Amino acid sequence: MFGLAALVETTLAERAYGGDVFVFRGRRGDLVKVLWADRDGLCLFAKRLERGRFIWPQATTGTVHLTPAQLPMLLEGIDWRRPQRTSQPLHVI
Repeated sequence: MFGLAALVETTLAERAYGGDVFVFRGRRGDLVKVLWADRDGLCLFAKRLERGRFIWPQATTGTVHLTPAQLPMLLEGIDWRRPQRTSQPLHVI
């Protein structure tokens, strides 16, 4: 985790301990690591898919920004670029 924090600060020129969330993908695309810092220290979350690959955004620069809604979809293996509702609500209350 400290290697990823160093990568954030040297390569991306961002503050690893600033409260932002940084997501890294493995070469095969089936592993992601999420790095963030809270008040108590540095946290690392890793997830490997048993089947398939994570849908990864195309980057024209070194970073890509995701919305708070896109990140959980990415972590669930959902194609976050084209989310579709299963049905439209019939009535609004």
